[in-house]
Amino acid sequence: MFEKKESEMTNLTNSVSLPKLTKVVNYDNWSLKVKALLGSQENWEVVENGFNEPANTTGWSNAQLKVLKDARVKDKAALYILYQAMDESGFEKIARDKSSKEAWDILEKAYKGDDRVKQVRLQTLRGELENMRMKETEGVAGYIT
Repeated sequence: MFEKKESEMTNLTNSVSLPKLTKVVNYDNWSLKVKALLGSQENWEVVENGFNEPANTTGWSNAQLKVLKDARVKDKAALYILYQAMDESGFEKIARDKSSKEAWDILEKAYKGDDRVKQVRLQTLRGELENMRMKETEGVAGYIT
């Protein structure tokens, strides 16, 4: 079973171009692409809802253990995809995370906040530019500087 999943993961990462998250990549666009990719692999739900490793599985039925194993595999597969979709600085942010949800939440905090700050600053600058007018007493050279 593990060899099959490992083979599927290798095929996925070889056949699909993973979007890389870097400092210059728009986080919102990147996250949409990765959500779609994880959804196509049926792994997005575990990223969104999280996976908690139970402390004790004593008394669990075989069906419950199978569901646990499947959830564990989906979580690790999603975490692997996130690792592969990072540049070096992004990978360092999530390397210690034990679940895909932890990694996703850290990336969201780190990159989405940056985008919001940039957008607010851009809107402010755009407003200043639109309101910029040359004064009647001002010369062209003075206005340009």
